[in-house]
Amino acid sequence: MNRRENLKLLFTGALASGFLLTNCSPEEKQLTYSPQISGGTKGGRTEEEKMIDQKLLSETFLTEEEKKKLEVLVDIIIPADEESPAATEVGVVDFIEFMMKDYPGYQTPMRGGLMWLDHYGEDHFGKVFLELDDSQKLKIIEAIAWPERAEPENEGGVKFFNMLRNLTATGYFTTELGFKYLGYVGNTPNVWNGVPDHIMKAHGFELPEVYKDVYLKPEERGELAQWDDEGNIIRKG
Repeated sequence: MNRRENLKLLFTGALASGFLLTNCSPEEKQLTYSPQISGGTKGGRTEEEKMIDQKLLSETFLTEEEKKKLEVLVDIIIPADEESPAATEVGVVDFIEFMMKDYPGYQTPMRGGLMWLDHYGEDHFGKVFLELDDSQKLKIIEAIAWPERAEPENEGGVKFFNMLRNLTATGYFTTELGFKYLGYVGNTPNVWNGVPDHIMKAHGFELPEVYKDVYLKPEERGELAQWDDEGNIIRKG
């Protein structure tokens, strides 16, 4: 099983638990970072929510250098393959930028983690992260990508990479292409046209012809049924 399949399983298993966007201890889960909005509208966002989104979109948190680091990192986590594009191609870095503003509690761990990469690079290779070659960058990732194998002194890097991996998977698999890769279709309407004729006949039954024009039809799904005083459906048309 490759890395992308592992992330796919991680994300689908975490959809119900909400794990991916938390990445915090039980005590931290009690904190509220985003605005609380009362009320709401079915099937859409309130005007207040839209205004908050526009405000967040108009602000900038990540520097250009931080974005370049993230572009490298998210494509290491989810690279392109024969089935789907890399994380940068579906806007994962933009998603992370938005999340930094929507959940301010992520800002210090993210900025601190990106700085940690530079410190580690300078200590071990004499260069900051973006100046390293690909093999050196991967060596840093290998040092923090496997928590059970990581050295104790790299604990900060491990926590950072766990958060980044969760954000990357969330950003990727909530795009249209990500949903297609998962095979997720969401709540989709369907129509049941009754027991198929061949099954009815196999059991000695047949739908009375007189009732067929009042059965639910796909083209009439938006119409409300009407009934007479005796509880019989009234024929449409």
